[in-house]
Amino acid sequence: MMKKSLTALAFGTFALGIAEFGMMGILGDVAKGIDVDIVKAGHLISAYSLGVAIGAPILIVLRRLPLKRLMLLLSATIFLGNLAASIAPGYMSLLIARFISGLPHGAFFGAGAIVCSRLADKGQGAQAVAVMVGGMTVANVLGVPIATWVSDMFNWRIAFGGVALSGLTAFLLIKIWLPYLQPLPDTGIKGQFRFLRNPAPWLIYAGVFFGQASVYCWLSYIDPIMTEVTRFPATDMTWIMMLAGMGMVIGNIIAGKFADCYNAALVSGCIAASLAVIMPAVYLCATLQIPSLLLMFLATAGLFGIGGPLQYLIVKYAKGGEMLGGAGIQIAFNVSNAMSASLGGIAIHAGLGLASPALVGTPFALIGAVALFILYRRHSVSP
Repeated sequence: MMKKSLTALAFGTFALGIAEFGMMGILGDVAKGIDVDIVKAGHLISAYSLGVAIGAPILIVLRRLPLKRLMLLLSATIFLGNLAASIAPGYMSLLIARFISGLPHGAFFGAGAIVCSRLADKGQGAQAVAVMVGGMTVANVLGVPIATWVSDMFNWRIAFGGVALSGLTAFLLIKIWLPYLQPLPDTGIKGQFRFLRNPAPWLIYAGVFFGQASVYCWLSYIDPIMTEVTRFPATDMTWIMMLAGMGMVIGNIIAGKFADCYNAALVSGCIAASLAVIMPAVYLCATLQIPSLLLMFLATAGLFGIGGPLQYLIVKYAKGGEMLGGAGIQIAFNVSNAMSASLGGIAIHAGLGLASPALVGTPFALIGAVALFILYRRHSVSP
């Protein structure tokens, strides 16, 4: 049975998922609402990513806090940042609010992975992390479409208010359901970074970076691909994106179960290797509707199937800097997303076709798989 404490963490990642991905669906409404062009409004997405990158190392300062207090602080920041976004009077204030909203993102996942490992039953650590990460996958299935609908029908500020409410819910549930947990042993500031001397964490980060990039090169342009190449009506994109989100949910759950039964690095490596086959198939079948939907589901399942086990595994390889190590996964994830979207765009602008980003992602899947297989063969730790 799912522990209530893990559900509390999932509410936090649910809010983070909408805050990160929901902006893409409401960007046009936000631009009109604050009277800026769409390019300038795009900086609101970058501001969040910058907050993620800067917020993760803040864990070094907060490392001595008891874990429950730390999670409360992070969930409170989710609430306050998105509340500020919902009432921001202009562009600069919204830009600052988006930056603040991103600050707890990596830290929440990093500290949350440690909380999950402590709360999990024996042999179920990866599944516990999958429950926490599952909040973000559910956000992609339900939260992001609902936020887009609310923005279209009512006002984009209400969408941010909904994210703030999710953050507040996470705060209250963590306060009620999460038991007191001792802070990690303090290894000092230098000790927080000592784990980076070993190759294993870098192989994990490479697996995340290249594994995610293999799918995001293509996923970043799924709207024009599905409507202009696969010839789905634009009105179908809502349920298509929900199907993609369901792939994320299923992939995250299945990968978590397998990672507890087998080696997490091996599981993620096999998923990355499968993406090296799936992504060329996505390109070749881009004009066929049913195969495209099936391959989209498999690709998004692989996207979160890689990341979930590695979010759990990094805790084992980051002794002395566990929270920083876990937060690093989210930094790799976000930087990968930004880079892969740019590379996919370069392929399209080069005249290779709207579906070409799927081919761009193929070598990244192979690189990620190789890194994870090396991790499995040379640096395996007990489950």
